[in-house]
Amino acid sequence: MKLPKKVLIANRGEIALRVIRACHQLGIKTVAVHSKADVDALHVKLATESVCIGPALAKESYLNIASIMSAATATGADAIHPGYGFLSENPAFAEICSSCGITFIGPTVRNMRMMGDKARARRAADKAGVPTIPGDSQGYLNSEEAFAIAKNVGFPILLKACAGGGGRGMKVVENAESFSGLFSTAQREVEAAFGDGHLLVEKYLPKVRHIEVQIAGDIAGNVIHLGIRDCSIQRRHQKLIEEAPSIGLDPALQRQIENAAVELGKSAGYTNVGTVEFLADVVSNKFYFIEMNTRLQVEHPVTEMVTDTDIVKEQIRLAMGNDLTISQDSVVMKGHVIEARINAEDPKTLIPSPGLITAYHAPGGHGVRVDSALYSGYTVQPYYDSLIAKLVVRGEDRNSCIEKLLVALDEFIIEGIKTNIELHRRILRHPDFVTGRHHTKFLDSIQLFSEKETWGSDVRTHA
Repeated sequence: MKLPKKVLIANRGEIALRVIRACHQLGIKTVAVHSKADVDALHVKLATESVCIGPALAKESYLNIASIMSAATATGADAIHPGYGFLSENPAFAEICSSCGITFIGPTVRNMRMMGDKARARRAADKAGVPTIPGDSQGYLNSEEAFAIAKNVGFPILLKACAGGGGRGMKVVENAESFSGLFSTAQREVEAAFGDGHLLVEKYLPKVRHIEVQIAGDIAGNVIHLGIRDCSIQRRHQKLIEEAPSIGLDPALQRQIENAAVELGKSAGYTNVGTVEFLADVVSNKFYFIEMNTRLQVEHPVTEMVTDTDIVKEQIRLAMGNDLTISQDSVVMKGHVIEARINAEDPKTLIPSPGLITAYHAPGGHGVRVDSALYSGYTVQPYYDSLIAKLVVRGEDRNSCIEKLLVALDEFIIEGIKTNIELHRRILRHPDFVTGRHHTKFLDSIQLFSEKETWGSDVRTHA
């Protein structure tokens, strides 16, 4: 089996650590790149070697392609893993890697260009016979042209960026009167975030489930799925809790969704790992394709734990042209897994809370996994995403999984900054979540905090 000799990780934080560990277990040397603000970061300490690539701001360091390629050349790296975010879905970066004789650990440039653009991805889904949300498979810059589509589809409609994701520029338009203003606002946001102002116009579907399918493909044309994940617990279009399997999802509908993801992957000639995302109506038993992420997902540990696979190792093998080491028949979901994203932020307002970690203790025990780059004495930087840890637990069934996750949250000590740990506790205890009556607008429809509640940086309520 062919493997790279040295991998440069073009990222930071917990995902950089995750890739470093996978590489070291495969006997591959690693290079950590870091900004001046991240000189004391854990990924810098644990990699085989490290290189400073620029100032604190991401555009001058982690998004600086010239600096990253210079570091790769200087250290003799023969492959680059982009993690997620930053340059992970940038086809131009992947193309530059290839032109320099360096393997980009991800899908092909063609895959990224086809599936990374939401309008193109919709057209690919249409071609593969995969259901798409009522709307149009073209991106629009002109408000009047987009309005004509919106009128035909019927309000409310959803505007979203063709390029990029993360909820940036996503707007729900309730009526015709507010369309023009919201279109302009959304366009400015996505232009600033992604350099591309094209917007997709689709029917807005409230109170549905956000279901995604992890797929993997090799250069021989084999494509498999590794089951589904339910990512319906979101706030401001940002995922907070992910789980597998999905409670209340009809097994027949799940198989349809999984098969649709595989068919789309085969139709697109997809290689490496990726995630196909859908909206599912558990009442009508209908589902719709929404987008594909041509990279490793934040929530990949959910699939790893519920199927006992190592997605990052498989990703590295596939990038080097090896065949899949996983067969479809070997993919079995065992038990139940839930992941809680721990963010450095005020749980009520979502305002980021960077600062010095004065005390840190990660929970443990059977079936408990923590992906984090935190340690006591580390300073959470204000320049990057607020995600600081992923707490993932596995139980025999969903109820035991929820109980185990609540205990782990009580054990999780992060002092010196505010975190959203208390928010997770309240979600997990809410009767609608426990009984599976949640949906994508769940957090908008309930009140978890009273207006008078206040707390400091260390909030724990032990059972």
